[in-house]
Amino acid sequence: MDFSESSTTIAMEGPTARVRDPERAEKILTAAEALFGSRGFHEVSLADIGREAGIVGSGVYRHFDSKVAVLRALLDRSLSALLERADAILREERPAEETLEALIGTQVDYCLDDRFAVRLYRTEMTALPEESVRRLRRLQRRYISEWVGILIEIRPELEDVRARSLVHAAIGAIHSSVYFRSGLPRETYAPMLTQVAWQVLRSPVGAHAHTPPESRATVD
Repeated sequence: MDFSESSTTIAMEGPTARVRDPERAEKILTAAEALFGSRGFHEVSLADIGREAGIVGSGVYRHFDSKVAVLRALLDRSLSALLERADAILREERPAEETLEALIGTQVDYCLDDRFAVRLYRTEMTALPEESVRRLRRLQRRYISEWVGILIEIRPELEDVRARSLVHAAIGAIHSSVYFRSGLPRETYAPMLTQVAWQVLRSPVGAHAHTPPESRATVD
């Protein structure tokens, strides 16, 4: 998997930041992530973000030219980190099962460590300009395709559409942790999410896979 477009950070279209002080810009992004995650993108102003970060409103404008630019930088940072970790795993050329185990672990860590950013990606991405949305989705499709290819190595009986459906379901199961606070310690919850993802990926997908035996048609 070669995410050469995103080897360091994703070069999002249009102006996203006017970074003068990286440390202060990071404070702004951290504050915005918490506010967007708890209140929603449309309910937060740049002034709110500045207050949360301890920076006056005009100070925010020295780094980001709009609230959309802040959101774009947040999603850029989050998705770039995920893709870089996945790319590093794939470069190691481990056996397929080990590779998929590592990718699952990366997704679990992503959701548990960066829950607000994941939630923003799922709920607020459409607030971005259309070209940015298309690019993010294109990168997501490429990422999913790597999971699909590895799953088919493990389960060669799967056709692409079924493998892709299982991958989306497995990642969706992991993403459920973004909206649900289990109260479980991480050392318990992370392995649980990993196990659930594997159960999904190993699910039978035959024509009668989910049909109760007594309801199946029989031929005498």
